[in-house]
Amino acid sequence: MSAIVVIVTASNEEEAAKIGKALVDERLAACANIVPKIRSIYRWEGKVQDDPETLMLIKTTDGAFDALLKRVKELHSYSVPEIIALPIGAGSSDYLSWIEDSTGPG
Repeated sequence: MSAIVVIVTASNEEEAAKIGKALVDERLAACANIVPKIRSIYRWEGKVQDDPETLMLIKTTDGAFDALLKRVKELHSYSVPEIIALPIGAGSSDYLSWIEDSTGPG
């Protein structure tokens, strides 16, 4: 398995914390960092939007991604939430092992 970072935006810190806690509790993620007060400018339903959001950086494995994706969609208030996975090309071997040990069956 490979470690990945999953980027998810949420409507506010409370929603991000609810999602992050569920993912860690359910061992779908090792960690969810919450970055409050970002500004997102995007096109939605034909109009340019400019909204405050909260950013989540979720550390997990590619093997847990499908279940994580499903769970985020269940918990998220958006009809089409941002859920983007990026591979971790390199990192501390101790940290990467911790990600793997913290996800999957406990």
